[in-house]
Amino acid sequence: MTIETESHHSISRIRETGVDRAFNIINYTLLTLFLLLILYPLIYVVSASFSDGAAVIAGRVWLWPVNPSLYAYEKVFSYPLIWTGYGNSLFYAVVGTLVNVTMTLIAAYPLSRRDLWGKNAILGLFLFTMFFNGGLIPTYLLVRDLGMRNTRWALIIPQALSVWNLLIAITFLRSSIPQELLEASQLDGCSDFQYFIRVLLPLSTPLIAVLSLFYAIGHWNQFFAALLYLTNKDLFPLQIILRNILISSQIEMDMIVDIKSMAAREALRELLKYALIVVASVPVLIIYPFVQKYFVKGIMLGSIKG
Repeated sequence: MTIETESHHSISRIRETGVDRAFNIINYTLLTLFLLLILYPLIYVVSASFSDGAAVIAGRVWLWPVNPSLYAYEKVFSYPLIWTGYGNSLFYAVVGTLVNVTMTLIAAYPLSRRDLWGKNAILGLFLFTMFFNGGLIPTYLLVRDLGMRNTRWALIIPQALSVWNLLIAITFLRSSIPQELLEASQLDGCSDFQYFIRVLLPLSTPLIAVLSLFYAIGHWNQFFAALLYLTNKDLFPLQIILRNILISSQIEMDMIVDIKSMAAREALRELLKYALIVVASVPVLIIYPFVQKYFVKGIMLGSIKG
């Protein structure tokens, strides 16, 4: 009892110095300011999407919704092209991510093996593509000549592998998977393919989660490739529709059939802007909390050299 009391008193005597206290105050103040700078635009977008269009145009929305309504979301979800874009973006994100992760893992596994002959030369070829490429026009001509223009594959095949994510995968496999597992599986008569499926993949769950997150967000946010290769509106991802409203200010007349004045039309356009931003961001915000711990680990993987 005496020892516990003395230990408690010795711990309680430890106090922060003035420098430590000042550092913590400055640190927390700066972090709070950064948090506010990041949160305010998000809060404003959400509030504007639920506000009255005239209030948004007049600049009366600052923090909370003014004259709250669901009018913008009713218009968004009653517009057929929005649902088409949503479905296309989901397809590109799911199928594209599946192709990306598969290509990355089957390329990373042999390159992570120390007994692969010529792996440095092969890896050098991959790294070369990070710094040099054929350019925009040759890439477009290649996609066109392969018959992928105006097809879903134009947004998946040309971006099937990210060299940066390949390096992350190689680093993970080299640093986190013991070489002894491969030797033990070979002694048991396990082939390379069986080792890859039965041993390597189950142990690479954090890597797969990180790669899936990176690739899925990339597919969900892509619009430039769709802008280049797609002219069929039935194949447009959601971001292209969002771009048409935000940048080109293009609104189909069937969205504003009940709008009589230009001011009301402009108010509707502003509401649609913010509502579409919210609608496009919701899937990413839902998925991120489930893979956040893997995301942090994946960021750290890139800083480790194997």
